[in-house]
Amino acid sequence: MQYHTELGSYVATSGETPFWLRANQYGIVPQEAALMTFRQAVRVDYHDLPKTKLDSLRAVNRRIDWGWGAEAIFNAGYTYKLLIPEAYVKVKFGKALEAWAGRRREIMGLVDSTLTSGSYAWSGNTLPMLKIQLAISDYLPRHALIGLKGFYAHGWFEEDRFIKNSMLHQKALYGRFGKPNWRLKFYGGINHQVMWGGNTERLPGGVIKNNQLPNRFSDYIDVITGSSLGNRTNVDTNRVSSFDRENRIGNHLGTVDIGIDYIARHFSVFAYRQNIYEDGSLFHLTNLKDGLHGLRFRNRRPGNRSGFQLEQVLLEFLYTKSQGGALFLENNAQRGRDNYFNHSQYQDGWSRFGLTMGTPFITPTQDSRNELPQYGFTNNNRVAVMHVGLSGRAYGFLTVQARASYSENLGTYEIPFLRPIRQFSSVLSLSAPFPILNGITANASVATDFGDLYANNIGFYVGIRKEGRSRK
Repeated sequence: MQYHTELGSYVATSGETPFWLRANQYGIVPQEAALMTFRQAVRVDYHDLPKTKLDSLRAVNRRIDWGWGAEAIFNAGYTYKLLIPEAYVKVKFGKALEAWAGRRREIMGLVDSTLTSGSYAWSGNTLPMLKIQLAISDYLPRHALIGLKGFYAHGWFEEDRFIKNSMLHQKALYGRFGKPNWRLKFYGGINHQVMWGGNTERLPGGVIKNNQLPNRFSDYIDVITGSSLGNRTNVDTNRVSSFDRENRIGNHLGTVDIGIDYIARHFSVFAYRQNIYEDGSLFHLTNLKDGLHGLRFRNRRPGNRSGFQLEQVLLEFLYTKSQGGALFLENNAQRGRDNYFNHSQYQDGWSRFGLTMGTPFITPTQDSRNELPQYGFTNNNRVAVMHVGLSGRAYGFLTVQARASYSENLGTYEIPFLRPIRQFSSVLSLSAPFPILNGITANASVATDFGDLYANNIGFYVGIRKEGRSRK
C-alpha cells in the first residue's frame, strides 16, 4: 500500500488564490486562500510487472488483478471544507481491460499532462465525478503496427445544480499507428461527453416538458449516438420539448485529436492538436480555427548532478474565438455562435461546483472582475492563449517547474467585452527532498496574476509532503 501526506498553506495579496495555484488542481484548492490544507491519500495499485521467472509464472495465473485508492483533503481559512477527490476501486481483467467505479483523477485527450494549460474538454480542473467506467487502458495489440484503446463511462453530476439529477455519458476511442519501439508514431482519436437527463421547475415549457428532460432508455440511445431529432416524425411531443426536437438530447461536446511523436537518441518531440466540436461547426468545417495546439520537447540525456538540466519544454496555443462565426442556423455553412460551455437548458454550463470541467481559460463568470459583463455560466469563451511550460532539475535533487500564460479575452458573441481584455498569469514551483528525513519533501510555489480579467495578485504556497509504502 502506498501513501502520501501533505501539510501546507496558501497566502495571497488579494486574499484570493492566484490562477495557476488552483487551475487544473482537481478542485482541491479553494478560491479564497487557505491558511492550512491537510491532504492524506492511500492507494493499492496493481501488482508490479514480473521481474523473475517465478513472478512471470505467477502473473500468468493472475488473470484478474485489483486495486483501490482514496484521498481526503481538509482546507481551513475563511471557510472550512472537507473534500474527497478520490475514492475508487478498480479491477483489471487480463492485460488491459479495466473496470472501475468511484471518483478518480483523469485528464482526457492527446495532450502533455504535466505542463499543459489544460485539455479542452476534460482538464482536471474540477473535483472528480462519481463514475463507472469500462476501458481498454493500453493500446492493443501491444506490439502491432496499429493499436486501439478507449473507454465507455456513465457518471452523475452533483445534486446542487440548476438541473438536478443530471447525468454524464462519456466515451473515447484513440488509435496509434507505429509499433511501440518505432521512433516515429502517429496518434488520433475522439472523445465525446454528454450532459443529459435531470429535472427542474425553473425552465419554460419551450425548453422542457413536464419539468423533466428526456431520460428514457431510447433517449439514452440518442445520447450515445448523438442523433438529431430534427428530421424525425415519431417524436413524442408530449414528452420532448421543441428545444430538444430542434437540437439533440443533452449538451454534447468534445474534441477530435491528432498527434505525432518522434523519439531521437537524446530528445523527443510530441506535437498535437485538439479540434473542438460542440454545435456542429466542426462537421461543417466552419470552426477549424479553434483548437488546442501543443508542441513538447523532452530531454533524454542523463541527469546533470553538477548543475541545472532542462528536462521538458511545452508550447501551447489555445484559440476559441471563431466558434463557427457570428451567425447561427442561417444555413448549414453558418452554424456559428457555438457558445462553448454555455447551454440553454443546462444553465450551470460545463462545470462542477462552479468550476469549468474543461480548459480553465474559459472562465466562470463569477471568477472575472465585477465590472465585466455578467452572462451565463461563462461570460468569456472567446479566447486566445499563449502558454509556456518548463521543467528541470538542479544538482540532481531540486525539481523546478514553471508555467506562464498570456491570454486575450473577448467575452461571448451574445455579450462581448467592450474591448479585448488581456491577462498574464504565471507560477514557479520548487521541490526538494530532505536527505536526513526519508520520504519527506519540501514544496514552495509563487504565482502571479496581472491584467484586467482577474484582480492583480501575488500568491504563495509552502508545504511538506511525506510519501512512502507501508510494510507488508
